[in-house]
Amino acid sequence: MKAFKPHLQGLPSYPYKKVEAPIKLDQNESPYDLPAELKQRVLARWQGLDFNRYPHLHAEDVREKLAAWLSWPMEGLVVAPGSNLLIQALVQASNAVLDTAPSFPHYAFSAQISATPYQAVPLESGFSLPTQALLEAMDAPPGVLFLPNPHAPTARLFAEAEIHLLADKAARTGWLLVIDEAYHQFSGTDYSPLAKINPHVAILRTFSKAWGLGGIRAGYLLASPEVCNVVQNFVPPFGLPAHTAQLLLTVLEVPGYVQGIVQTLVAEREKLFRALQKHPTWRVYESQTNFLLIRTPDAAAAYQGLLRQGILVRRQDHYPGLEGCIRVSVGTPQENQRFLEAAFSLIEVPHA
Repeated sequence: MKAFKPHLQGLPSYPYKKVEAPIKLDQNESPYDLPAELKQRVLARWQGLDFNRYPHLHAEDVREKLAAWLSWPMEGLVVAPGSNLLIQALVQASNAVLDTAPSFPHYAFSAQISATPYQAVPLESGFSLPTQALLEAMDAPPGVLFLPNPHAPTARLFAEAEIHLLADKAARTGWLLVIDEAYHQFSGTDYSPLAKINPHVAILRTFSKAWGLGGIRAGYLLASPEVCNVVQNFVPPFGLPAHTAQLLLTVLEVPGYVQGIVQTLVAEREKLFRALQKHPTWRVYESQTNFLLIRTPDAAAAYQGLLRQGILVRRQDHYPGLEGCIRVSVGTPQENQRFLEAAFSLIEVPHA
């Protein structure tokens, strides 16, 4: 199609194929829906909406509520229909993108569709952060460095000292360090204080994981007013739907409900980890997220073996360094037990 930019011709779509299964452990979603009482409160709010009217221009109602809850200045907040949109905005606005490999694929995908120069620095042994290599890469003309922490897809938490080194380098060289905290509730970490004192640090968060609101698509950015002003220009005006805003306003009135869910999922994660350490042919890695990365002798065989038993997980063996790996979301206690039973049934018995 000559009407489109040449670099978009033949570009593959975002890598995801929907598969149905009774037990869904493939997308790092919360296994727990919004509590029924909160749903009723949301529905009551929706009944009072005028659906013929546009929502707030820049989600001012949600930003005001978030700012109060986080003790964060409202002018340093951008709310959008999905943190993926905020990633795209940051990439479109940037001169270049620096990443780790493997990493969350939407950073690279956004760079592809916007024709933004992209560089990925491989993780070191044991999925360690390649701090020195990243610091050297930041000697190039400034752009945006994306750092998921806890990291996806490895579930690892990076050391505070390493992150401070990158933040200091960003401040000296003009880079923007974007710490993607999609899973931060599961590790108990919070780098927003660093972003408050260093305008070259921004924090990206989502309502899709710990909050259990993947179906509504909402995320937010904490950054300096200068960064937020630029990013906001890439978010469509009136972009956060009114019904999404009302749902967020409802849950932000009682944010404590998330803590109980997080505690349950962390406890289940540790149970899964301890159990899988006894698997004779699989290696499970420590996690600070709501998922586990597992190295198997054959990712395709493990995936199909679990799927035959009604359990859907995610293959990760297409990533460099993750050969044989699958990723498993933490589910309900019942789902986790079924997964363990299926996992241990896949042990290959040596021929006599």
